[in-house]
Amino acid sequence: MCVDIDYHAQSQHIRRLQQIFGNHGNTHLDVACGTGPHVRHFIDFGFLSNGLDINQPMLDIAKARCPEAQFSLANMSEFSLTEPVDLITCFLYSIHYNDGIEKLKSCISSVHSALNTNGMFCFNVVDKTKISNALFVKHTAKQQDNLFTFSSGWHYSGNGDKQSLKLSIEKRTTEDSSEETQIWHDEHAMVAFSFNHLIEILKPYFEIHIFEHDYERIMPYENNSGNAIFACVKI
Repeated sequence: MCVDIDYHAQSQHIRRLQQIFGNHGNTHLDVACGTGPHVRHFIDFGFLSNGLDINQPMLDIAKARCPEAQFSLANMSEFSLTEPVDLITCFLYSIHYNDGIEKLKSCISSVHSALNTNGMFCFNVVDKTKISNALFVKHTAKQQDNLFTFSSGWHYSGNGDKQSLKLSIEKRTTEDSSEETQIWHDEHAMVAFSFNHLIEILKPYFEIHIFEHDYERIMPYENNSGNAIFACVKI
């Protein structure tokens, strides 16, 4: 599903933001790190990078990818570090996996406590007030005789602090002269918030900078797309 994600571009973009707004330190924690592709790039950039995730099988893959790093099995809604770090990241909208607003607040408090002075927290998010339930993104990937088509889109009911990420996977297998198609559907429950609400939650802890969701350029957010990158410096 992640075959078209440019992990290097995402990591490099956050590295640039850290060089501009951060404390220029080189210790890093990737929260909801999954299988560790971002950790790998930060290590290659010269960071002392580690990861945290709630899924042990993913962490096993991450450890094989990044044997230099330490990976912790923990919930991002409530974690602590023995030593603070200079940069904490949370990629791929994963901050929305906090189970409700109170868990989100707890996550932000945990991140603040885990950062050094002028350390930075970077993550990407979607504004619930800008979600179009009809909008999906789609890409394909070929593996041997299989063609996979992946679709994903946000869905918000219009009320409350719950939204979902809807996913579908279509697999077409061609063997000899026959073709077989299989389709799977999934839905992930996630916390929903407006950017205005998120800013109010972050304000007691951070100086907040908001940018367009573009990993090729650093551009101030113009309040149109509903997708943004937050760079938050500890105060």
